[in-house]
Amino acid sequence: MPVLEPNPPNGQKKMLMVFGSFLAIFVIIAVIATIASP
Repeated sequence: MPVLEPNPPNGQKKMLMVFGSFLAIFVIIAVIATIASP
């Protein structure tokens, strides 16, 4: 089963959204940490 499908089923789409939001939060934290560091 491919990781990214053009039209994934509902369960996979939800898992992909959770993973995407987690990745986005991690990137935002990394950017904030880089800006805040002296």
